[in-house]
Amino acid sequence: MRILVVEDDAALASFLKKGLEAEHYAVDVAPDGEEARCAVSESDYDLIMLDLNLPKLDGLEVLRALRRKQRSLPVLVVTGRSRIEDRVLALDGGADDCLIKPFSFSELSARVRALLRRRPVVNGLLLKVADLELNRVERTVQRSGKRIELTSKEFGLLEYLLRNAGHRVTRNMIVEHVWNLSFDTGTNVVDVYINYLRKKVDEGFTPRLIHTVRGVGYELRCPSEAVA
Repeated sequence: MRILVVEDDAALASFLKKGLEAEHYAVDVAPDGEEARCAVSESDYDLIMLDLNLPKLDGLEVLRALRRKQRSLPVLVVTGRSRIEDRVLALDGGADDCLIKPFSFSELSARVRALLRRRPVVNGLLLKVADLELNRVERTVQRSGKRIELTSKEFGLLEYLLRNAGHRVTRNMIVEHVWNLSFDTGTNVVDVYINYLRKKVDEGFTPRLIHTVRGVGYELRCPSEAVA
């Protein structure tokens, strides 16, 4: 799941990014309100973590602009403004929750999970193809009712394939979205992890869901669309 951290304090933004990535979220950082507004218009996020004291464009203005376009996207305001009036303004402006600085990371993480759980399944929190099911909040995977344990990278790779089910994805696309890196033509990391995933998701189950597209990359297809 992808989170946008909007925070002008570089040290705090780096701390939040590292902590959230350790919990297997993909994280982008915007240091000011203008960059935050651009990021939201260009990318899909599952949650926004928003400071109120921002340069260029105030956090409340960012929040109002966001709510005019995306009413259901969870927003967690993380702010040093401790007055009740400021929290009321944020909540009335469209925030789903507020956390006052300083805070413990464990509490912030719990609030993130709580907000993500509130999103309905139709918004993509539950990804399913045939008998394979992935829960993006609980971070669980099962096939034919059998629980499958995955590493964080295997989970991220499967989530990306499921989100693009029925469409071909290149190795370049996978590296950029799952590893957040530029593609290195000399690496076979994608092929290695695809093999790991196949052993856990496809072996012992019928039909196969993960297919190689020669000269392109890979595709996860529904049984009715699968070809050898």
